Amino acid sequence: MSTKTPWWIRVPVLFFLIFGLMEYFIDSGDKPAIIEYPITQFFLLLVLMILIAIELILGSIENIMFQTLTEEGKERYLEAKNKKFEWTWAKNLMKKLTRTKSIEREQEIILDHNYDGIRELDNVLPPWWVYLFYATIVFGVVYLIRFHVIGEYDQALEYEQEVAAAQAAIQEYKKTAKDLVDASTVEYLSDPADLSAGEKIFQTNCVVCHTADGGGGIGPNLTDQYWILGGGIKNVFNTISEGGRDGKGMIAWKQSFKPAEIAQVASYVISLGGTTPANPKAPEGDIWVDPNAPAEPAGTESETPATEQVSDSTDVAMD
Repeated sequence: MSTKTPWWIRVPVLFFLIFGLMEYFIDSGDKPAIIEYPITQFFLLLVLMILIAIELILGSIENIMFQTLTEEGKERYLEAKNKKFEWTWAKNLMKKLTRTKSIEREQEIILDHNYDGIRELDNVLPPWWVYLFYATIVFGVVYLIRFHVIGEYDQALEYEQEVAAAQAAIQEYKKTAKDLVDASTVEYLSDPADLSAGEKIFQTNCVVCHTADGGGGIGPNLTDQYWILGGGIKNVFNTISEGGRDGKGMIAWKQSFKPAEIAQVASYVISLGGTTPANPKAPEGDIWVDPNAPAEPAGTESETPATEQVSDSTDVAMD
């Protein structure tokens, strides 16, 4: 029962193979399964103990079977077990790629040149070098035809294509990476979870100046259509992030909140538009009109749906 691979190689290889399969099949999010689910640590410890136990059992069986052999059989077994493993195919491949002559056969390729006792061998170029040289010739011909004869595209066009693809990938990534949002890319968050998170931030940090229902106190009324620094989600986001007017008004919150949190509270502020506070403060600023809103035909009345009134006609006036 001889094996070519020693136990101290078999056990780690099998252990890490099982560990890799476990990490692959267990969905643990961003964290490794061994950290996310502590029970997997016990499982791996059990696997290691089983592998060691199997090796001990195999060693015992081998020892028992060895004792049942005759003396001649024991000698043959030990000789076969102690025989060194050789990569015959690898040696043959190396000989074909190098065509080296053994020291015993160097007399066949030795030249008459003699330099202070140093003799010269007439070795051929290694086949691997020759094959590689032929490959570079083929590559050069294909490159010449593709880029200089056909003119499919050049390096400048390839660079422009790769830059465009990278920019598209960045924009796609920003859609899901909320903390990379800024005043130019922020969008109104209508998801109830985001609005709830924004409300929590507002009730903790903003009610002192704007009151709990957004009616305004020290700060302006957040439920009417009047603005001091411009309306819309982008302007509100920028006002919260950078602060109000110089020397007065709201402080900048960008050092206290992440961009995703600022987007949430800005969306919640916009959602307050059109509500009726208990003691609304008098309007401040000017009515803001979204420059990106579609123009209405002359002589027609606006029939803005209720869902749009929340995000457009009820923008806040924050300073």
